[in-house]
Amino acid sequence: MSESIAITPEARRIAEQNDQFRSNIVNGGTAGTPQGRVVVTRAVAAMGAAFHIATAHAVAADSMFSEDNDPDGDHSFGAVTIAGCKVWWKIDLYDLAYEWGSEAPDDATKTRRVLTIMFPSDY
Repeated sequence: MSESIAITPEARRIAEQNDQFRSNIVNGGTAGTPQGRVVVTRAVAAMGAAFHIATAHAVAADSMFSEDNDPDGDHSFGAVTIAGCKVWWKIDLYDLAYEWGSEAPDDATKTRRVLTIMFPSDY
């Protein structure tokens, strides 16, 4: 029998911010959207524009989180399938200069996100 993992208030705030950031990657965001960048690996980019667009939409819409794939409850990783290809996405939290990890990861005014879209083989 597995025990339920307690999600901290900080992780809940990070999850809300990650979801807001990720869901806005296809429309440029709205006022109050946490700031960040989206990057793709060379292998994903090589699949062409149509694949890249479909992947961005799927990542933005992803809401499949459970204790198995999101044990910390911060919604920082996910997987989608596009045209039969498994694609992973990962959000990392940085300081405002994108040099170091954020000292206040649950404070969107002190944190920048980098969402990386990759194939499992790129990891």
